[in-house]
Amino acid sequence: MEVRGSIPHEQAPAPGAYEGVWRFTAPTVDPSVPLVRHGVRTLVADLAVPVHDDILHGLLVIVSELVTNAVKHAAVLSPELGVEVAVGPDWIRVAVEDQHPYRPKVLETDHARTGGRGLLLVHAIATEAGGSCGIVQTATGGKMIWAALPLRPPDG
Repeated sequence: MEVRGSIPHEQAPAPGAYEGVWRFTAPTVDPSVPLVRHGVRTLVADLAVPVHDDILHGLLVIVSELVTNAVKHAAVLSPELGVEVAVGPDWIRVAVEDQHPYRPKVLETDHARTGGRGLLLVHAIATEAGGSCGIVQTATGGKMIWAALPLRPPDG
């Protein structure tokens, strides 16, 4: 599904009508990566969130990376992952939660490695967009990895 273009004035949602928090779960398996990414894209489009195309693209890359990490590293202890999308007046936040207790750190770039750079990529996208990201422990002993981005790029 493509992100909708501009909405005619008479159909535009009221300011802030797109704000809120949405949660859903998915099995911690490979096919969930594109399904979750599509679900986030559809939610943003259905809510008519006024997110810049570049920010949306970065957000969807982040979603793919976070779900992929959960699938690769947490599935043994977490057969299901949680996804949260929160939208404020000028920001959007996505978080992926699993029940594995390990809290990864952003790795230094190692050009000899072909993997292990997912969180580095998440951090780079969030920082470049003027946003932030982090990892928090959940009350159940797992973790939630999140990234928050502004709806518009810093220069736009």
